[in-house]
Amino acid sequence: MRKIESHNDGEGLLPLAVHVIVSWKWGVSMKDKDQFSITSFAKFSRTTRDTLLHYDRIGLLSPISRGDNKYRVYAQGQLAAVNLIRTCQALGMSLAEIKTLIDHRTPELVDELLGRQIDQIDEKIDEWVRARKLLLTLKETIHSVLHVDMKAITVQFMPATPITLGELNDYSRGRNDYDALLTFYHACSKKYPAMDLNWSVWGTFAEERIKRRDWKWPDRYYFNNPEGLDKKPAALYAIGYKHGGYGQSADLYERMLDFIDANGFEICGPSYEEYPLNELCVQEQEDYLMRIMIAVRER
Repeated sequence: MRKIESHNDGEGLLPLAVHVIVSWKWGVSMKDKDQFSITSFAKFSRTTRDTLLHYDRIGLLSPISRGDNKYRVYAQGQLAAVNLIRTCQALGMSLAEIKTLIDHRTPELVDELLGRQIDQIDEKIDEWVRARKLLLTLKETIHSVLHVDMKAITVQFMPATPITLGELNDYSRGRNDYDALLTFYHACSKKYPAMDLNWSVWGTFAEERIKRRDWKWPDRYYFNNPEGLDKKPAALYAIGYKHGGYGQSADLYERMLDFIDANGFEICGPSYEEYPLNELCVQEQEDYLMRIMIAVRER
């Protein structure tokens, strides 16, 4: 970028920002080399001729003068005004709001405005951070099952994992799993008003229900939330996989119970029924991938 000569003899070279003293709306005296046609000013300010014409029509930013040929003339110092307009627009302000600010600007008003905008930016940053954590969790979940052996059932020690665990589901008075799911969402929203409710929702079954082969609807739902205050406990888990839609897990449970018994293990805790590949990344329900984890110990 070329250096800008000072208009104050003896002061040396001043940065471009100093020229903010040039009025946005009143005429100023500038040297010819510091003046621009509208086309040149549009290029220099990284905007368009049509945008500058619109600013002029609404009284937001007008040329400092018009030449003998009626052509608009802009001043170098008006670059600061264009930058401020662009910044305010990026913060979500309308041109009408920016004009009001310009027409009535005071240090106190601008200070208040900047404070409000900073608060809004902080809120947006928090939203983006939460969104990034959600996307990373979804990505990691998909990666965890891309190369699994669908036929194998394994026993692995798994560390404790943060989750957000719901209360016991109520299936009385004709309620079903969808009623329980809505209750889970409502309860989490009430208990954790600031929590993102877009985490994957999976189900857990109590040990007693697994042993009596009752796995129609989950005892509880939980969010796969890496910032959850609850825990999927550290334990040995028998782990199996199958393709199929929600609630189509019966045959996998049967296979896993046979495996557990045949290999000298016994059930010692709940199961966690998960769907790492679901409607997010798979088109047909029969191609969803479920993972069942049952807490076990050696007999």
